[in-house]
Amino acid sequence: MSNRIVSNGLLDRRTVLSGLGCTLGLPLLEAMLPGIGYAARVATVKPPVRMGFVFFPNGAIMPAWKPKEAGKSYELPETLQSLKEVQSEITIISGLAQDNGRAKGDGPGDHARSAASFLTGAHPVKTTAANIKVGMSVDQAAAMKTGQYTRLPSLELGIERGRDAGGCDSGYACSYSNNISWKTESTPMAKEINPRAAFERLFGTKEQTVDQARRNKIRRSVLDLVGEQAASLRKDLGQTDQHKIDEYFTSVREIEQRIERAEQVAAKEIPEFKTPESAPSDLSEHIRLMYDLLAIAFQTDSTRVATFMLANEGSNRSYRSVGVNSGHHELSHHRNDEDKIKQIKKIDRFLADEFARFVKNLRGIKEANGTLLDNCMIMYGSGLSDGNRHRHDDLPVVLAGRAGGTIKTGQHLQTDREIPLNNLFLSMLDRMDAGIAALGDSSGRLTLLDT
Repeated sequence: MSNRIVSNGLLDRRTVLSGLGCTLGLPLLEAMLPGIGYAARVATVKPPVRMGFVFFPNGAIMPAWKPKEAGKSYELPETLQSLKEVQSEITIISGLAQDNGRAKGDGPGDHARSAASFLTGAHPVKTTAANIKVGMSVDQAAAMKTGQYTRLPSLELGIERGRDAGGCDSGYACSYSNNISWKTESTPMAKEINPRAAFERLFGTKEQTVDQARRNKIRRSVLDLVGEQAASLRKDLGQTDQHKIDEYFTSVREIEQRIERAEQVAAKEIPEFKTPESAPSDLSEHIRLMYDLLAIAFQTDSTRVATFMLANEGSNRSYRSVGVNSGHHELSHHRNDEDKIKQIKKIDRFLADEFARFVKNLRGIKEANGTLLDNCMIMYGSGLSDGNRHRHDDLPVVLAGRAGGTIKTGQHLQTDREIPLNNLFLSMLDRMDAGIAALGDSSGRLTLLDT
């Protein structure tokens, strides 16, 4: 066990438990904090700020998304009603644009440009060949600064794999539609869509892949493999820390069991209906597993930077669980058909409800003298506003969390039209101490966020 005890008797923040092909990071415990007594400890600790970006495709029905009033006295719109419980801990930002998602002489391909420019603020080169080019994304700019402090510099999750080669949208390479995270202007960061693989990335070790395979074959829990070390550690912890460890282990085991159940269901499916890589066939469960893995990644400080694509841009997935049998992309070109608009609103609401569940989960995880949500800034949004007309301005953006107390929450910020979305990114990067002067088409900081 690498639960390193430093000279003053405190538990090292980077303590992990290890077993057959696995490592298990720990949440922030009182035993990791300096000071005498709990009050003194929490007064001196400053948990790290985490940054996340959740992307949904095809825009939204904006009249049901955007609040009518600005400021603190605003009513949540129809689509975002499930955020009511955490309204005081979110910020809705209207008016931001991603200008480089527009054609600029390149003709059709707004969906590819929407995803490619979403976190980069750069205009993608129109090509279906290997010479793709767009720009570094905000998450990777942050990972360059914080990656040295965590097991994973960044974490990229998704629901749909999609093709990596060839063209997917009017002469644009599939890489543009299927990725929002870009390490360099020509290197997308592949997302993980399989919950089992994402779990192994969080709790496994590259050096022990054979041991991982052995463990998976006999279906042994990571908790079984680190059980002796965990029991030894638990005896040295106070009552509060013991309770926190028990809650954490329970959540890890629950995720393991849900992954196992999803795999068992997938194994019995008719081949033509199998989901990719044995991912859950139930879309809600797939999304929730990935959100829950992301929460644990942040809780254990396994990474401080993450992206999550709820679908590839231009996705034509249907959402039968909420009564939508037609494809999402097809419906987004509704031409003001009221029935199609109604169906799109169901999709918008479903995706927003799952995001709200994630935010509430973060708020329920205690950390130091607050919650994990207090130390996060999670942006939820799309590179399109009106999918019917392929609008790249007045984008739908929700920012959840206070970023360590540096963001004014509980309000709807209405910015001037055409303010670059990347101005928000620069303000977020400042809260990661990234030292980035400019990114993409940024023109300054979004100072409206400052407390």
